[in-house]
Parts: sequence; structure tokens; C-alpha cells
Amino acid sequence: MRAYRQFAGVYDRLMEDMPYPDWIRFMRECWDRYGIPETVADLGCGTGSLAIPLAKSGFTVYGIDLSADMLAIARSKWDETPQQAIRPRAGSVRWLQQDMRDWELPQPVDAAISFCDCLNYLTEEEDVEAAFRAAYRGLKPGGALLFDVHAPLTLRRYAEEQPFTLDERDVGYIWTSELDDERVEIRHHLTIFARDETDREGRFVRFEEVHQQRAYDPDWIASALRAAGFSRVDRYADFRLHEPTEQSERLFFAAVK
Repeated sequence: MRAYRQFAGVYDRLMEDMPYPDWIRFMRECWDRYGIPETVADLGCGTGSLAIPLAKSGFTVYGIDLSADMLAIARSKWDETPQQAIRPRAGSVRWLQQDMRDWELPQPVDAAISFCDCLNYLTEEEDVEAAFRAAYRGLKPGGALLFDVHAPLTLRRYAEEQPFTLDERDVGYIWTSELDDERVEIRHHLTIFARDETDREGRFVRFEEVHQQRAYDPDWIASALRAAGFSRVDRYADFRLHEPTEQSERLFFAAVK
């Protein structure tokens, strides 16, 4: 548990190069197509890197995550947001510690999102199916669930290209991966070195992280969405509103209730 608290503390530093603007652009393009929401549930919101920009631009957002440590950082980031950075008709954000397989809000929302391959962390089919059912229950009629997942190709590439390293002034890591090719399930082992901001001599702390993800056949994902009740399921790829190909690395789904 202590290691995960340490990981939450360096998460934004390690993820600062992630394409958050591309996710924001993609969801807005989808909402132009499926209907612009007022209320949004961000499932697996982490430290709020998508929920906060949405709230700042006027949406009512529910940031849902299983990690209390991630939510504490998200809450702190939101509380520190200057008022002048928020639109006059600002939205709001409420942080909730809940499981994306069984979340519940006081009332249904217009839209739900789950980006940054959160669903790949559900490594059993029944867990993914539960997450889809929960999203269906939590949406208003006509509402859309938008999410992305790593394609099987991507996890296989991780296994082929590992190990990965990072060596910067304040943080570094050694990252290795092991793939179960039959299940297309990968286990990432990270040894992270992060500068201790409370240490006057600038020493580093070392901690270990293990992350496990599974990629699913996109046809199975579409079938599971329909089984959960969604009436329309569209597929996209790599942050664009176009059909996936065999070379697509990040698959996107839009499921309408």
C-alpha cells in the first residue's frame, strides 16, 4: 500500500507526456456526433487529468476511481485551480471512490468516459462485462459510453520492445514486461526512483510497482457491449473517427444506450 501511495505521488510526472489534449479533442468530436452532455462520469479518473479540464470548461463531472491516493491528488489539483482559469459558467467536479465495475450516482449522467486504457486493467471477461453493465445503468437513455483500450497488437509490441528505461534529474525507472500470449495478458514490473522532495540532500527513494493488463478481441468487446444493453456500438482508432485497421494500436469504442 505504501508503494502505491508513492506511485500516486509521481504518477503525473511519469504521465506528463500522455496525449491528454487528444483525448479531450476526441471526446468532443464524439459528443458532436452523439450529443453534447451536461453531466459526465469519468471512470478510472486517476489524478483528474481529464476530469479537471472538463469541469473547468463547464461540465458537471463525477471523477470515479478505486484509489483513494489518486483521488486525493485529483482533489488537491482541483482545489488549487485558480478561479480565473474556470469559465464564468463553470462546471463542477465531485470525486468518488468507487469501483468502475459497480459504480452508482444519485442520478444517471448524460455521458461516461474511460480513457488511458483503464479497461485493460480488468483482466477477466466477467469484470469487463460488469463494467459495461454498470455504465449502461449509470447513463440516461441516449447517453454514450466512450472508452479506449490497447489492441492485442500493442501488448505484444510492449513484450517485444521491453525493457524500457527513464533517467531524468528527478525520476527514473527500469520497466520490464512478461506476456502471456494465449490470454494476451501482460505483467509490467517497474522499479521507480523518485527524488524525495522532503529530503534536504535530494536523495531518491526506490519502490516497486506491478501493473497487469489484458487485451481483448475487439469483436468480443462489441458483443459484450450489446449484451449489456447498448443499442449502438461504433469503433474508432488512434484518436480519430475512422475505422480500426489491423495496425491500430489504441482502439476506441462509442456505445449508445
